[in-house]
Amino acid sequence: MSISKSEAKRQLRHLIFDEERPRDWVQDVWGMSPTLGETAARLLDAFEGSIEACSEEALVELLQGLQGETEEE
Repeated sequence: MSISKSEAKRQLRHLIFDEERPRDWVQDVWGMSPTLGETAARLLDAFEGSIEACSEEALVELLQGLQGETEEE
């Protein structure tokens, strides 16, 4: 089954951040520790940049690999 890049992106966000919005997650981490919050913000920027730079095929493969790992646990 093939999915679009936008759907792969949505599923990856859900897999990583669950029901929380990514920016809310960064704020929560920042509230616990500004140093870790800064790192979380950079991590989110890297995540979003990687998603945009990846091809649809690469995103789908990544998503399938991560979902396979999650199901094994």
